[in-house]
Amino acid sequence: MPVLTSMRGNEAVAYAAKLARVEVVAAYPITPQTIVVEKIDELIASGEMNAEMIHVESEHSALAAAYGAAAGGVRAFTATSSHGLAYMYEMLWWTAASRIPLVMAIITRALGPPWNIHVEHADLMSTRDTGWLIAMAENNQEALDLTLMMFRVTEDPRVYLPGIIGLDGFILSHTVEPLELPDQETVDEFLPPRRQPYVMEPGEPKAMGNLVPDEYFEELRMDMHQSLARARQVIMEAGREYGRLTGRSYESLVECYRCNDADIVIAGMGSWMGDAKITADVLREKGLRTGVLRLRWVRPFPWEEIREAAMGKKLLVVLDRSVSFGHAGPLFLEISSAVEAKPSMVGILAGVGGVDISYEDIARMVEHIYEMVEERGRVYIPAYWYHLGKFHPMPPYESVFLAPEQAPKGE
Repeated sequence: MPVLTSMRGNEAVAYAAKLARVEVVAAYPITPQTIVVEKIDELIASGEMNAEMIHVESEHSALAAAYGAAAGGVRAFTATSSHGLAYMYEMLWWTAASRIPLVMAIITRALGPPWNIHVEHADLMSTRDTGWLIAMAENNQEALDLTLMMFRVTEDPRVYLPGIIGLDGFILSHTVEPLELPDQETVDEFLPPRRQPYVMEPGEPKAMGNLVPDEYFEELRMDMHQSLARARQVIMEAGREYGRLTGRSYESLVECYRCNDADIVIAGMGSWMGDAKITADVLREKGLRTGVLRLRWVRPFPWEEIREAAMGKKLLVVLDRSVSFGHAGPLFLEISSAVEAKPSMVGILAGVGGVDISYEDIARMVEHIYEMVEERGRVYIPAYWYHLGKFHPMPPYESVFLAPEQAPKGE
């Protein structure tokens, strides 16, 4: 029987690794990821989890060891944050291009300098082009469920790629929330024995990663791209099956909250989408029909769902917790590319480095931007920074997309 309990987000991820019957964990501690690894160590030491923990000297070695274990035929897991992920970057490419299924949790955190241990999405978003599947949790229940789903999806023969589960540092990682822990029998029914395209083992020599002709290299990259596209269907199937077994369905790559009749849609990912839902409710009480489009998956990218959610809307506000310097928020750029008949669109940069953003802040953003739309008609501003209650238009967009006399001033 499932157990209703409460735990921190990091512990939820650790229990998901246990329930998935992970056999090898390789990791190096870094705040705010550390509790994930500590909890797995406890589960192994107590005999609750039958796995090997490899303590390594760096994050690069952590992913290299997990990758080696996975290539050897076992279900493997690792976790990291921030600079640890940056140190791993080379191995992200090796793992994905080798087509080895593996799951990694990224507990999102800002990158220095200056040093900052709080939430930001720059680390997670830096992995978009490496060939990994990427999912982002809103709460601790989803962190557990998506981790279990990721093992199934990445090990599907139609995919055979590694996957990342993101959850916000401290906001989820260190915060206790109620959740339902599925029983082992349910997880075993959902998650079949590990599958992978090949196994590196003694007595069966294989060559992998050798120099190849340019044409063959490009064909391999094309196949990775096609596999990520196919993962969309696999995710939908797995989410539907998980819902049948647990009552929590993740069939869609996005969550739409009160979007159907909305004039305004707030889009984004991560824990602050819970605050955005409260904002939508509050604004509706003021007469502004508002909904929330939350990306549950970043790779594969949910083109169709975004296009459908934005259709016929008056205003789309995209919240980004990281910035592509000199351009805009990375999530804004991706969402904008998926929207055909563009409504008014504004990209809000906020909460970078752990700056607290409340539902009142989000409501203020939306009301301010909606006033601009009502006064001027359609607006399109990719980068509009909200910091400590004030709005700061980022050049060159305040002059490129609006006439200079119409450009919003910092207030």
